[in-house]
Amino acid sequence: MVYYLPVLGAIALAGGTIMERIVLKIKKVGVELYQTASFLAIIISLLPLLYFFWRIDPAAMEPKSIVLFFLVIFFSTIANLLVFYSLKGEKVGNLEPARVLEPLFVILLAIVFSFFAENLYERNFKIIIPALVASLALILSHIKKYHLQFNPYFVAAIIGSFFFALELVISRLVLDFYSPVTFYFLRSLSIFLLSLLIFRPNFKKLDKGVRWQIFLTGIIWVIYRLIIYYGYLKVGVIFTTLLLMLGPIFIYLMAYFILKEKISWQNFATAIVIISSVAYALV
Repeated sequence: MVYYLPVLGAIALAGGTIMERIVLKIKKVGVELYQTASFLAIIISLLPLLYFFWRIDPAAMEPKSIVLFFLVIFFSTIANLLVFYSLKGEKVGNLEPARVLEPLFVILLAIVFSFFAENLYERNFKIIIPALVASLALILSHIKKYHLQFNPYFVAAIIGSFFFALELVISRLVLDFYSPVTFYFLRSLSIFLLSLLIFRPNFKKLDKGVRWQIFLTGIIWVIYRLIIYYGYLKVGVIFTTLLLMLGPIFIYLMAYFILKEKISWQNFATAIVIISSVAYALV
């Protein structure tokens, strides 16, 4: 049953991505406003869960744990700001190759961290090799699809993906001291307050329909992140990342049926490689 949760996370990733495309591209909501509003939606969605799942162990208050937690906040904030900067100056489609680098960064960083905390990160080549193959296939499919332009915006998106990956890998070092709900709430609250301070968005620009769409997207991202954290604790960082790479397959399908986007042969070939990699790791 535990192995199926990251697959549900992949479906949530696809659903959240499609919803974001609708809000940002079709509804024309600004990135600054969307980022702040989406984190507010995430916080509101998490509030009922805190009553049942709030947990902070005494070990979380140790200096080392506090430093690691603030590193997660710092790197996630920098990542969001870099992605915001890149979206301001470049089309979303042109940034896709940078975005899909994140799984590869997570895998490589987890391998490096395994030498310092072997009990927290996998060193099983039966998982590492198919994960690397799947991530490289995902990257190559986007490189062929989009023309790469290494302008400041594209470079910012690459660095943003790296910091998102670094945040995720570091989070595993402190996840044992929090419930996933508590950890994600504190992370999201910190980013929301920083976004509110930096962007000073006008929420009145959002009509009722868009507010509900953002709230629904927030719920989806809550499901996605909680599954990631739970997966890290139960099956490992790299294996969870491999299963989450099924997400693009669901994105292709949802984009085809909802947004009427065509499925290219590159996407089809990538789906075959990812499914084969997951099957190999599960056998």
